[in-house]
Amino acid sequence: MEVDDLSSDELTDVLDLAEVVDPPAVLTGACVVVLFEKPSLRTRVSMEAAVAQLGGHPVSLRSEEVGIGEREPAADIARVLSTYAAVIGARVFEHSTVEELAGAASVPVVNLLSDAAHPCQALADLLTLRQEFGDLQGRSLAYVGDGNNVCRSLMAATALVGMEMRVAAPRGYEPSPRRGVLITSDPYEAVAGADAVYTDVWTSMGQEGEAEQRLELFKDFIVDDALMATAPGARFMHCLPAHRGEEVAASVVDGESSVVWRQAGNRLAAQRGLLLWLIGGKR
Repeated sequence: MEVDDLSSDELTDVLDLAEVVDPPAVLTGACVVVLFEKPSLRTRVSMEAAVAQLGGHPVSLRSEEVGIGEREPAADIARVLSTYAAVIGARVFEHSTVEELAGAASVPVVNLLSDAAHPCQALADLLTLRQEFGDLQGRSLAYVGDGNNVCRSLMAATALVGMEMRVAAPRGYEPSPRRGVLITSDPYEAVAGADAVYTDVWTSMGQEGEAEQRLELFKDFIVDDALMATAPGARFMHCLPAHRGEEVAASVVDGESSVVWRQAGNRLAAQRGLLLWLIGGKR
């Protein structure tokens, strides 16, 4: 499941289901298997908790236990897990791994993160913004930093709910153009007057060898008090973990405008809503 797999109405349904206070136990007696090639805090705990809250049993498997593409092809793993699980989730390095799993599985496969996309994070982000602002139509989100998987999923998600999105990234690190999205190398141009300002780490897992180079290239893209001042009243967002003093100033991420802890909490609600929709909540 990617953000682009949903229509606007389906995305709204998922967000509505995420806010159900007493969700039905649609997973009673069922298993959800989650594969992890990358270390995880929020994704693992929130997904396991969501499955448990829906009456199911979560099974988390680390890369060394499964050996995707080494011990067994991803397609074979998907075929086997489809006989055990109602849903398969995968947090992987390469997006092609998710595609191979989805192509062979006979149950839904949820992308919990790949190098191309982070759809469950985008669902939690939209849920957070909806809780803050109500109707999202016409609201604006400014993203500052690397045009990475988080940025790309946000571009898709905001388009579905009628939000304006602007991206500020160093040249060479921009996301691919998308209709209706402003892409600039000037953070102040992107942030001015925005309803929310978003950033992510400059160096993601698997990019550690580029860390020093990225610190230099991204140094003018820190979200600090001066940048936030160009968007009075804007909420600050970050998918975490945050590196204070790099992509964001401590005074911003820990300040009154920050909604990052609600975002983190909404990973559970958003994934619970998605599971409800996938298993029994589609309209």
